Amino acid sequence: MDWKQIYNSKLVSVEEAAAAIKSGDRIWFAPCSGAPIQLLEALADRVDELQDVHVISGLYLHPFKFMKDPKFIGRINAHTMFYGPYERNFFKVGNITINSVTFSKVHIYLKDYFKANVLATEVSPPDDEGYMTYGAMGVSWNGMVADAAERIVVQVNKAQPKVNGIEHRIHVSKVDAICEFDHPLPPLPQATPTETDNKIADNLISYIPDGATIQFGVGGLANAIGYRLESKKNLSIHTEMFTDSMMHLVKLGAVTGKMVAGFGLGSVELYNFMADPRVELIPNRIVNDPSEIAKVDNFISINGTLMADLTGQACSESIGFFQYSSTGGQLDFVTGAALSKGGKSFLCLPSTIETKDGIKSTITSELLPGAAVTTPRSAVMYMVTEHGVADIYLRPIPERVKAMIGIAHPDFREGLRKQAIEAGLIRA
Repeated sequence: MDWKQIYNSKLVSVEEAAAAIKSGDRIWFAPCSGAPIQLLEALADRVDELQDVHVISGLYLHPFKFMKDPKFIGRINAHTMFYGPYERNFFKVGNITINSVTFSKVHIYLKDYFKANVLATEVSPPDDEGYMTYGAMGVSWNGMVADAAERIVVQVNKAQPKVNGIEHRIHVSKVDAICEFDHPLPPLPQATPTETDNKIADNLISYIPDGATIQFGVGGLANAIGYRLESKKNLSIHTEMFTDSMMHLVKLGAVTGKMVAGFGLGSVELYNFMADPRVELIPNRIVNDPSEIAKVDNFISINGTLMADLTGQACSESIGFFQYSSTGGQLDFVTGAALSKGGKSFLCLPSTIETKDGIKSTITSELLPGAAVTTPRSAVMYMVTEHGVADIYLRPIPERVKAMIGIAHPDFREGLRKQAIEAGLIRA
């Protein structure tokens, strides 16, 4: 039987594919643009027949039914390993469980703790040999789950790009059910850099040499940095997340070296660009592994953080006890960059934040109660605000404190100095 016959023998409707899910199943579905939206909504329509089904992904880009109604609790339970806007919006419904595991260890979590036994994902149409690729997002963790899964259900979407890389595809003979549904891939809206974002980017851009290998994320600050790299030469990319600004640098000719990523996240144009044969998509357990990052000379890691204390502890995922984001790959890349020959890591944040109680400093003598320390002070190299760059790597505590006060907003520096003296962090 050739692959086309196999394909047709497994081809069912979306509703029939959803019927392959059973009570007690633990389903990994590909994140963001890799999510089989129609398949999952058809699964939600079976809520009354199911018990103890658990689905997990991250940074949902669709408001799934099982997130929005408490009737799903105990029947179809939602989990996220990267907390995003839709999860925040529906968290109070009570059917979303947050995890915050660094990306280099998600595969261990899925295998040993969550115990995923079903893979549900979108794929591209088959190639001439019967291989369907996982698209811009699915390479991240799909392959590992597929190897251990009891059942694999795929939704074929012509909009999914045929990507290249490692563990980036699956043969029609390896899946249990195939359904088809063509639809536009959900984009991640692009944030416009603020004036503060631009100032932060201006402060650190001179630290990035020609020939560097870069990693940064998404958002206004990341875009401010990415588009400022236009003047650099011979850049390479090694990143968990390939972004629109990186695509811009490639098209402009600033990136001429190797391009490795765990996934691509951004515009529809970016998703299509991920099919470029120069881009290699590889699982995040590899691309985020600090020992792999360490092999790359002149590695430059740039990430955002929400707040930091005077000794350099960085909180990048919560505001007090209020969960805002998740760990992601920040600590992976901070650790790996420090091990790279010529490597540097930067954590960036605006010096102030506007709250209901007025303007507050994001650099404080102590973090808010409940604040999660995403990157410990012992790992932080450079901290950057619109007021400068603080090099605190391996520095004694008094030096760290003085450097952090130096990049705080001028209106708060004297108060921070007094608090540091009172706390015994520095001498009067």
